Amino acid sequence: MNLKRRYIIVFSLLGAFLVYLLVHYAVLIFKSDLPPALRQSESLPDRGTILDRNGRVLAIQIRFADVSVWRPYITDVDTLSIELSALLDMSPSDIRSRIAGSESDFIYLKRQIDDSTARRISALLEEKNIKGVLVQPITGRVYPEKNLAGNVIGFVGDRNKGLEGIEFAFNNVLDGVDTSGKGSDVYLTIDIYVQHILQQIASQTMAETEAEAVIFAAMDPRTGDILGSVSLPGFDPNNIRDSDAVSRMNRPAIWAYEPGSTFKVFTLAALLDSGAISADTVFTCNGVYTPVRGTQINCLASHGRITAREIIIHSCNVGAALASDNISSNAFYRLLSNFGFGSRTGAGSPGETAGYLVPSASWSERSKPTIAFGQEIAVSAYQLLQAATAIANDGVLVPPKIISKIVSADGRTVTNWEGGASRRILNAPAARAMRSYMVDTASGMDWRAGIQDMSIGVKTGTAQIIDPDTRRYSETDYIASCLALLPAENPSLVLYIAVIKPKGTIWGSVIAAPAIREAAESLIDYLGIPRGRNQQIDHPSSVTIPAGLLPEVHDYIPDFSGLAKRVLLPLLLRDDLSVEILGDGWVRRQNPQAGTPVTKGMTIILELE
Repeated sequence: MNLKRRYIIVFSLLGAFLVYLLVHYAVLIFKSDLPPALRQSESLPDRGTILDRNGRVLAIQIRFADVSVWRPYITDVDTLSIELSALLDMSPSDIRSRIAGSESDFIYLKRQIDDSTARRISALLEEKNIKGVLVQPITGRVYPEKNLAGNVIGFVGDRNKGLEGIEFAFNNVLDGVDTSGKGSDVYLTIDIYVQHILQQIASQTMAETEAEAVIFAAMDPRTGDILGSVSLPGFDPNNIRDSDAVSRMNRPAIWAYEPGSTFKVFTLAALLDSGAISADTVFTCNGVYTPVRGTQINCLASHGRITAREIIIHSCNVGAALASDNISSNAFYRLLSNFGFGSRTGAGSPGETAGYLVPSASWSERSKPTIAFGQEIAVSAYQLLQAATAIANDGVLVPPKIISKIVSADGRTVTNWEGGASRRILNAPAARAMRSYMVDTASGMDWRAGIQDMSIGVKTGTAQIIDPDTRRYSETDYIASCLALLPAENPSLVLYIAVIKPKGTIWGSVIAAPAIREAAESLIDYLGIPRGRNQQIDHPSSVTIPAGLLPEVHDYIPDFSGLAKRVLLPLLLRDDLSVEILGDGWVRRQNPQAGTPVTKGMTIILELE
């Protein structure tokens, strides 16, 4: 074969390839001129929904569309701008300037328009034979409750892939990749009403104390169900760009800190259970305790002769340290490990911390007495809730869980989330004794957490925070906290709040205890926990109030003056109105005023005194 023939063959092949490319791109260009309804984007699997325990939607996949233009195929910008302006909610001049001002021929006019609007635009383009406009269907994630439980739920990124929270931890369940493009639904143990109450109180506490952050959580100790889990500052998963790593942090699960005096509950319960001390063992607090070769431990007061009960009531550091002298370091470490300290709870939240509990072989002379009152150990809020279940359940520890069940897309397969195995870690008398001590505390030092017509077990704490620069305890930064069990005789609710780096008053008994009381007052009736002045409550989602107490809201705003907070609770369950209840007591002011016409989505503010 001569050289000329070879050139002819090579150039023929190249020419054929170029013809293929021209035809291929001509087809693509031709497709861009097809009616938009016929242009399909790459379809993504239907991601499953995230719901609260009562079926209220917390995260759902919605169909959107992006509207763009390909400028070379636009023949009449003015007509196009006028035709699209109403549907895109943009002025014709805005559309014209956006098209004219772009350096690229491909221009987005509007992104993430709703599906119904996209259909109307597609129909318009086809009817008017408008070229060069693309309506590209996409899917997106919407979080109807906005910042409520956002730190628990998390969010998704590109292609609807979970990046944080439940969205991340259960991405393979939700995404539908392995189930014919239909993701399963994930039900949380969270009750969105409980979450709302805790978040409202936490926000108020954070504002009043000028704190850096607040943690507030509620759990049913009988089942381990976490009913509410608040981390402030928080974020709205619908607006990720407005958040940062700090606001997205799920502090109750992933942040470990020294708990302070709330830890004495578990120290004394463990020592009572082991027989190292008894309820009648007497200690003498002279205000100072000095380990053999350790730095001095101080008390706020000299409490004199005290028993385990007085150690809890007076929150005596010296008494807790003296009590720990009655047990070996190895035995004390094993008892604290039984509570779950130093291990992840397995609640279901990604990135959960194991906390910090060093094996006793590495302890110094100061470690055991210091750990006894909540220093030299780091815990998470979920670990404290878990440990509290043993006190509440007569010695049986129930691990916490944030997942209730998983339901397949067709509804046929339901997987109940069991969580960790319950186990007995204390004898019943030790647990009951501790609850008795906590009840006495609620009527003493921690009286601000007390509530009427119900016994409540309480322990507050004020913990120092290590300064990262000096590696010593800060002289200005503290964590004020409060742990509560109610009703104390047979607890069905555990509440825990931690106020991080408050300014001004730092004491847990002053700034954390009132938040516990307010939350308890709001939740007792809703959860149907019996007490002397209860209204009739049907758990979990319906509230029955005797006729005539709560005026009905129809066409006009009624007069709420003089109504008690518990009577107003059903208003918070309405989907068509937003109701904010500020303060405690009875309604003294309202906005809008009585007689104002009701509009969908309006906000009613009720101020109580």
